[in-house]
Amino acid sequence: MAFLNCFKSTFFIWFLLVVACGNTPKAEKSAIEPTLALSDTIVEKPVVVAANRTNAYLPLLKGKKVGIVGNQTSIIFKTADKDAELPVPYVHLVDSLLALNVDIKKVFAPEHGFRGVVDAGEKVKDGVDSKTGLPLISLYGKNRKPSAAQLKDIDVVLFDIQDVGVRFYTYIATLQLVMEACAAENIPLIVLDRPNPNAHYIDGPTMEKAHTSFLGMTEIPLVYGMTIGEYAQMINEEKWIEGEKKADLTVIPLENWTYDTEYSLPVRPSPNLPNDVAINLYPSLGLFEGTNVNAGRGTELQFQCYGASFLDSTQYSFKYTPMPNFGSKNPKEKEKICFGKDLSEFPKMSIVSVQWLLDAYTNSEDKSKVFLTSGFTKHAGTEKLQKQIENGETEEAIKESWQADLTRFKKVRKKYLLYL
Repeated sequence: MAFLNCFKSTFFIWFLLVVACGNTPKAEKSAIEPTLALSDTIVEKPVVVAANRTNAYLPLLKGKKVGIVGNQTSIIFKTADKDAELPVPYVHLVDSLLALNVDIKKVFAPEHGFRGVVDAGEKVKDGVDSKTGLPLISLYGKNRKPSAAQLKDIDVVLFDIQDVGVRFYTYIATLQLVMEACAAENIPLIVLDRPNPNAHYIDGPTMEKAHTSFLGMTEIPLVYGMTIGEYAQMINEEKWIEGEKKADLTVIPLENWTYDTEYSLPVRPSPNLPNDVAINLYPSLGLFEGTNVNAGRGTELQFQCYGASFLDSTQYSFKYTPMPNFGSKNPKEKEKICFGKDLSEFPKMSIVSVQWLLDAYTNSEDKSKVFLTSGFTKHAGTEKLQKQIENGETEEAIKESWQADLTRFKKVRKKYLLYL
């Protein structure tokens, strides 16, 4: 919320602007110059996430036995009607719905778990949520799709997870598998939409069918420029669900958001994406996940730096030592001095860059150490990128090889956009 101080004559007139919900900065007071009339001020409407639009989806839950697919990002922003800053500006969706007497039967938890504290790649266990007592069913353990038995007592599934718009970020794979399970059991699915902080561009290599996995289940670019609600519609209508079935899908859209809207996530979408810079660099530095090069895990600069002990120390002024920490119990290059680059002050990206991959490969003292071949292919979605880097192709040539696929995807994407 923001306060407008307008001077008039010899006394103050105060106007209180109440922001009901959405992504807003911390409350602050700003003095407006006396010569500025109220009619001259411009107040941007705050983004309203779908979870806050309770009037749009509560009627769909009334009298139903509900399953929730969510994590720590499944939040509803609180409304303030007084001067004081809110100590906690949001409440978890599950807590809010329980307070509204919605009959939640269980929660399905994706990678990193329901509370978002499990390491990347670490299996999530079934259990019971200590705060609510609800059963927790893991979708990142022995099964990644809800089984028929797990859905037996569910009338409707509500999906609410913050995505970051990168193909190998596994929440869209979880979405697709949940859609398949709901379609198979004829259970309606409601997706609560959230902004995509990387929606302002489309780029990167396109997944090839031969290399699909949980790191990319469909033939889309690395950065696809859609919200998770739009992507759900694409999955449904492009018949990407197993057996070419369609889910009974309802998407609750955002309000006051466009693909160029600046949006800072209020909580970490996963343990190793701590801030806007990391989220913005993730499409490019995330490709290091398929290599032996460390991309900041085990530091406080997760996905804001890269380095390795086997990179030529004479080529870099930056060095660091990865150590076990929150979200990374066993980081690559643990306890080794890594030589590389600090990108924490790098300007906002609107492309997927391979310059840092090329740099690391060129300056590796032992090039056989760089690529984890199958892992890199799963992240890149193609075998071509590794070969292009090993063959010394330029970034310009590599990016040119992506363009035909990107053009085809953009034509398909256009059919499912909700925020034009």
